[in-house]
Amino acid sequence: MTNNNPFLNAQKQLKKAIDILDKKQYTDKVEVISNVKRLLEISIPVKMDNWEIKVFTGFRSQHNDARWPFKGGIRFHQDVTRDEVKALSVWMSVKCSVVDIPLWGWKGWIIVDPKTLSITELERLSRWYVRELYKYIGPEIDVPAPDVNTTPQIMSWMMDEYSKLVWIYSPGSFTWKPLTSWGSKWRGRATAQGWVYVLQKYLDFVWDKLTWKTFIVQWAWNAGLTFAEILVWLWAKLIWISDSKWWIYNENWLDLSEIVSLKNNKKSVVDYKDAEKVTNEKILEMSCDILVPAALENQIVTENAPNIKSKLILELANWPITPEADNILFGKNIAVIPDILANAGWVMVSYFEQVQNNTNFYWDEQEVDTKLKTKIQKAAVDVFEKAKEHKVDLRTWAYVISTKRILDSMNDRYENI
Repeated sequence: MTNNNPFLNAQKQLKKAIDILDKKQYTDKVEVISNVKRLLEISIPVKMDNWEIKVFTGFRSQHNDARWPFKGGIRFHQDVTRDEVKALSVWMSVKCSVVDIPLWGWKGWIIVDPKTLSITELERLSRWYVRELYKYIGPEIDVPAPDVNTTPQIMSWMMDEYSKLVWIYSPGSFTWKPLTSWGSKWRGRATAQGWVYVLQKYLDFVWDKLTWKTFIVQWAWNAGLTFAEILVWLWAKLIWISDSKWWIYNENWLDLSEIVSLKNNKKSVVDYKDAEKVTNEKILEMSCDILVPAALENQIVTENAPNIKSKLILELANWPITPEADNILFGKNIAVIPDILANAGWVMVSYFEQVQNNTNFYWDEQEVDTKLKTKIQKAAVDVFEKAKEHKVDLRTWAYVISTKRILDSMNDRYENI
């Protein structure tokens, strides 16, 4: 049976990486890195538009502080477990470390369906979350960013509330803010552009190119659409794409401009005229050159991994493949570019925003993009080369690089535990 507990899966991947390292150097640190330092649960009282008080539950998980300060996203979503929050904070640590930026992982969450709130209720909820946690966050302590169902506007509200509470204007307390609140230029394309840079570097590494490659994107959301637009511009062929309800397919190619127009007008991809419409089941098993799971966790598991036919998988979602499925795909010679590397573009530009805020000196789009490309492609090459040399899958070696940096930082900073 597939184990879909995300925290146990995160621990399993850490253990797999640690087993490759010389554990004698880290004997008193292994147990520490495998657990989270702190998990906070808070109650958030919000006055609703009808003047009733409703109490929401929020979480915040800090994995480890060896590479201070903490960094991570805040989700507004109705479905959550404590193990999921903890797992996401671990993955954030690994993501920051694999691209070697001086940040550490955390995850925030409020149990809420934001679609049920008015704009004023959403603002009150966002500000109250900061009021309950402001002693634990800040530019030099913990720097939140958006995640599922949170936006630059919400980050601006939160930054404003934090600044009021500490009596100091602190744009560096939150990142991914609007430009008017001193967000970083280029952040709108950073996530998708990071994916493309990693994919291009992998194809260079295996002496291949993107031209006329067929690709499938699971979930037509903003960054996923931007990513698809860049690939199409580079002469790749989009043949399948989905939203939360339907998949559409055209064996020649899909007109991405029409799909973007549909989504901008709040319509489903099912309204696309020149395509077959199918339900989401079995779509990940369709033939293509590049499969892009960009939706939720645990999409490729033990049961469907043997049926995967793509030549390469680029993970855009957090942990869409379970450890057991990873082993099956590696045995089938299907390369998987892991989310902790592919997804690092957004956290890198989020880090750049923090640096700009803290120095009060701002870069243009070209400078941000150049720094992103240089750093993320260097990290990618480090993973690709060593994984090939040691004959392991790309995720495992990404974890090895990341985990070693974390453990070395713990050895340098901490006395024996």
